Amino acid sequence: MQTSDNPPFPAALRLFSAAVIIVLIVGAGLFFAPALVKARWPWAVTPFNARFLGGFYTTEMVVMAALLVWNRWSPGRLVLVMAFIFTVIVSVASFINFGYFDFARKAPWLWFVVYLASVAVSGWFLWRSRARPSAKGLTLNPAWRGYMQLESAILGFYGAGLLLFPLTFSSFWPWPIDAFHAQVYSAIFLAGAGGIYLVWRSAPREELLVLGLAQLLIGLFAIIGLTITDAAVHKINWSATGTLCWLALFGWIGVSGLFKLYAASRHRPQPAS
Repeated sequence: MQTSDNPPFPAALRLFSAAVIIVLIVGAGLFFAPALVKARWPWAVTPFNARFLGGFYTTEMVVMAALLVWNRWSPGRLVLVMAFIFTVIVSVASFINFGYFDFARKAPWLWFVVYLASVAVSGWFLWRSRARPSAKGLTLNPAWRGYMQLESAILGFYGAGLLLFPLTFSSFWPWPIDAFHAQVYSAIFLAGAGGIYLVWRSAPREELLVLGLAQLLIGLFAIIGLTITDAAVHKINWSATGTLCWLALFGWIGVSGLFKLYAASRHRPQPAS
């Protein structure tokens, strides 16, 4: 890996990454041990929402681990941009839906502290590096570039719809979604759209790997989580048009991530001479 155009971040960011991963372990528990974590979550979550959130937080934990391991401008630029978008949107959704939180408990206070701190730290690091260009990237062919532009636009449009018209844009989901959860979930799509838009012009291999892995895991965890949860509660109509559309949406996200991983694997960095 070249260091001239891909310098390391300050050690403070590695400390921040480690702290975020520790917090995300709790969120990942919603997927792997929902009965244990749900009672400690900042608001009440249904079984399907718990597994869906847990799958995303597990994905985010893996992405932050990539930043912790590499700790360089690439893939750090991508990770921080996506983290900033996600935490800003979730923070806004949380303030809009204040009534979901019982501030007599500690968990809601910790939720707001963690999210506002994440917004501040990721935003500060991005601001400090705002003038730095991306690391040297792969040359994507016109078909890939066109596809990634379209992908970013679709995810961005759907994310904006969930944020602004949450009940309308979540109406086809396999389980009932209230406005608060729809707005929280909008952050996933908007962060993905932002990350894809960031790399479609210039795609450093590390960023393509992280982006592809994130999309693959989001698709997998969403579908697996739905399947596991319904095996216990039997509430999903698997032949319903909405369910099939939802499965197609997350299946597409996962397969798109798999293709990005394949594209990145074909371009291995050249050894320094």
